[in-house]
Order: sequence, then structure tokens, then C-alpha cells
Amino acid sequence: MGKGDKKTKRGKIVKGTYGKRRQSAKKRKKKSAADTENAAE
Repeated sequence: MGKGDKKTKRGKIVKGTYGKRRQSAKKRKKKSAADTENAAE
């Protein structure tokens, strides 16, 4: 497993693709300030 493996994060980086292991920045949900405060309690 490594650079040639399509199912690993490293393989996705080398290929330049996204998926479950390496999600694109667009898909990622940013935490708001309210979420962060609620999680701390």
C-alpha cells in the first residue's frame, strides 16, 4: 500500500483525486463558533 494504491490517502494525493479517504475542501463542513462552544460543555 502506498503511492500506487487508489484506496489510500497517499494514493489519492499522488493521483490528484478525492473520495472518502481524502475529501475535497468543498465537501468539508466548517465548524461554527456556536458548535465549538457547545462541544466544550
